[in-house]
Amino acid sequence: MQARSQVLITTTELAALIDAGEPLTVLDVRWRLDEPDGRPAYLQGHLPGAVYVSLEEELSDHTVAGRGRHPLPSGRNLQAAARRWGIRQDCPVVVYDDWNRAGSARAWWVLTAAGLANVRILDGGLSAWRSAGRRLEAGPVNPQPGNVAVLHDDLYAGSRPTLSAQQSGAGSVALLDARAPERFRGDVEPLDPAAGHIPGAKNLPSSAVLAGDGTFLGDYALTQLLSDSGIDRDGRVGAYCGSGVTATVTIAALAAIGCQAALFPGSWSEWSSDPARAVGRGPE
Repeated sequence: MQARSQVLITTTELAALIDAGEPLTVLDVRWRLDEPDGRPAYLQGHLPGAVYVSLEEELSDHTVAGRGRHPLPSGRNLQAAARRWGIRQDCPVVVYDDWNRAGSARAWWVLTAAGLANVRILDGGLSAWRSAGRRLEAGPVNPQPGNVAVLHDDLYAGSRPTLSAQQSGAGSVALLDARAPERFRGDVEPLDPAAGHIPGAKNLPSSAVLAGDGTFLGDYALTQLLSDSGIDRDGRVGAYCGSGVTATVTIAALAAIGCQAALFPGSWSEWSSDPARAVGRGPE
């Protein structure tokens, strides 16, 4: 299987699975900075059989201190949630969202870091499904409990590579900052204690890996983006953002071209919480 098809699924492919009644779990992970609770929108209309997942409550653990604004959940809590969502052992999972692939990429990263192998992001999200003329359902979905078992309790040391704050600032990894350019430069900082970026990082906004319709860029365009940023895809690559959410969009895009990038889960929210850490400002 090509790297891209291990990470992404098209609306046509997903519709065929649903229409055929194939064993499948579909997760609706709507989340955005200005609307973190996507449940009301989910209830108004979602993909057939899709179960709502809360990024804030189920894909993060806010009881963890010192790890940024969206600390990773424990594998133990994630397993309990995944069973509530109806995920069964060896059963495919498809995740989708309605905003810049942020929610679905976070879910993809968290689930695969926990050791689930067959998890894919709906390319283009909810808008692609609607554009294809596919039907939606309203109201909640309450699936039969699943039986999936995760492989890792500590997702910071799970199946996907991660970086600590110390490793992110050591200069031993080509570090991509997935935030908007104005936040990278330090012109504005609406959420975290300091404005700027981790010294040595290069700015590649997560929105840059998506086409205008919200689908991921093709392999050639993604490879060109890396090259234009001076990144060797065969070297050590890492990514961070504000709090470890939108950087997973970049990581998913790189995984689609066979480049396994590490995530700094705490991202800028963790880095900037320590005033002793250096802060870069302005362009690269």
